[in-house]
Amino acid sequence: MIRRLAWNLALAAMCAHAALRAGTAKADVTDRAAGPVNDPAMVKALALEDGATKVMIITVDAVSFGEIGYIDNGYIARVRAALEHDLGIQPKNVLFNASHCHAVVRKDADQLTIQAAKEAWKNLVLVRAGAGRGREDRIMENRRMYLKNGRQTDVRRAYAMPRDEDVVSTGPVDPEIGLLRLDRLDGRPLAVLYNFAAHPIQGVPSGGNSADYPGFASKAIEENLGEGAMAFFIQGCAGDVNPAKYKDVHAPHDAEPLGNLLGLSVLRAARAIRPRDGAELRFVNERLTLPRAADRENRMAKMREERDRLVKSLNGTSLNFKTFLELYLKYKLSPESPSHYAHRYLHERAVGREDLRKLDEENRANVERYLRQIEVMEEITRLQTNLALLEMHEKKAAGRKTLAVEVAGLRIGDFRLVTFPGELTVEIGLGLKKRAPGPFTFVAGYTNGYIYYTATVPQRTNSGYAQEDCDAMVAPEWQALFEEKALAVLGRL
Repeated sequence: MIRRLAWNLALAAMCAHAALRAGTAKADVTDRAAGPVNDPAMVKALALEDGATKVMIITVDAVSFGEIGYIDNGYIARVRAALEHDLGIQPKNVLFNASHCHAVVRKDADQLTIQAAKEAWKNLVLVRAGAGRGREDRIMENRRMYLKNGRQTDVRRAYAMPRDEDVVSTGPVDPEIGLLRLDRLDGRPLAVLYNFAAHPIQGVPSGGNSADYPGFASKAIEENLGEGAMAFFIQGCAGDVNPAKYKDVHAPHDAEPLGNLLGLSVLRAARAIRPRDGAELRFVNERLTLPRAADRENRMAKMREERDRLVKSLNGTSLNFKTFLELYLKYKLSPESPSHYAHRYLHERAVGREDLRKLDEENRANVERYLRQIEVMEEITRLQTNLALLEMHEKKAAGRKTLAVEVAGLRIGDFRLVTFPGELTVEIGLGLKKRAPGPFTFVAGYTNGYIYYTATVPQRTNSGYAQEDCDAMVAPEWQALFEEKALAVLGRL
């Protein structure tokens, strides 16, 4: 009898430990005093508990946690301290992910986040969990381009595109959607967490404040699932991934169609998942020390030298933009006889004159010189823009040689996620997922802080000076250190 009672107590304890509970809540953090609003920016909280481990996942429709944007550097610490005091959640077990959209959020976003997290904790219910994956390849494109001269450049609205004839190839994208589905015990959906990699910088036609495509995707998911289910977007390795047709000048920039496509792809994949009982909840959060960039002075010197060379190469022509455009169109429209009708050229040839032919030679030379000046000015613009990023980071570093970051790992049943605070480029995520344990392992950037761009070693040492390799705090050696740590963290899950 005593043995049976002890066994029953032990069994009850094991069952209590294995019973996963989850709760959700959200709050509108849109700064409505900052200007027109197209759609709201939200903070969402997903509380998780299994009797032994407490975890809180916070997602925010914001560009970052600190450094840039509207959330200050103390936000994470304040929220963690409040949740430790009020809910007993260890600070390291509170995970923050920014969608990286450029919405303007309220100055009291920390207090709204704390309220949402505490409400999510009150809403805890028993759940079943399931992992899966979806696919979406229509809404994004890699923004890095490989050029014939061996350099790389990128697609930005801050400067012009290179000439089409100079582009050899572009980088990859990651079409995979990482999915976690949580259902109540009666089968009603509670939450869908989805991991996807693309910059949310498409904007909306009105130009108003917007959560961009993740906001529209989550809205589509929640409206279709019903039952009060909540969608949590987890930004992936989006450092060099833009929205599709990011530089389109023939149609308004509109993130809503992109979000709807992603939302429907999430729904399609989530409906194929069959959540199960007994999902394990594990969480790991470790510190990693990274070397700060030590090559900026050399890179900046090379950029200034190249800029000066380009400036010296500028030569005058007799054209201004008005006359250039007129001649350019005329010589493209009728390259054989641009200055008059064909019969006039034939007449001059018949009488032994070459007036029009000589005029065309002079005009063509001036047009080519003017085009070259434009290309040089565009190159100078790219250099100046990215040089300013290097100069900013050199000033920020102020002699500091290392940088401490968090690398976190989350496991819920078969779903595994490893995170990093930098803007990871897509090849980092693709490579890690190939080497990672488990069939449903995913990677998130923009998490638990913000340390700007973290590109691959070849990208980081690019001599073409794109944003990902100039807007960076860390040395190229960061990649090997992070990947080693990430795999170790995943191994502990």
